[in-house]
Amino acid sequence: MKKRLQEILHQYKVDSYRLGHSPDSLQDITKECLHFSDDALKNAYHYHFHKLPDANRVEIINMINNYTVEAILPPVVEKIMQRIVILERQHKALLGAIEQVCEELSDGEAGKA
Repeated sequence: MKKRLQEILHQYKVDSYRLGHSPDSLQDITKECLHFSDDALKNAYHYHFHKLPDANRVEIINMINNYTVEAILPPVVEKIMQRIVILERQHKALLGAIEQVCEELSDGEAGKA
């Protein structure tokens, strides 16, 4: 049984590595990340002034906001989303490995009885 549990653990490690490194998997992950990133960036918040400032301050603040949302934020959000998607897939693979371990343990107990 120990040998079988080691095989399950090894298979999980191999599958987990492939999820983050194989070209086919990366293409799927990239598509999913871009979808989530676009959705998140569409929901970018806008700053509302409580008091009416002068026009120059409003223009500067809007320039900073636009630059941040359009230039700085997209690559950061994409990287975060990519990591989240990979972790979700690894989590799903881990749950499969745990199910296999539980089945193996229940089969082992049935064999002893």
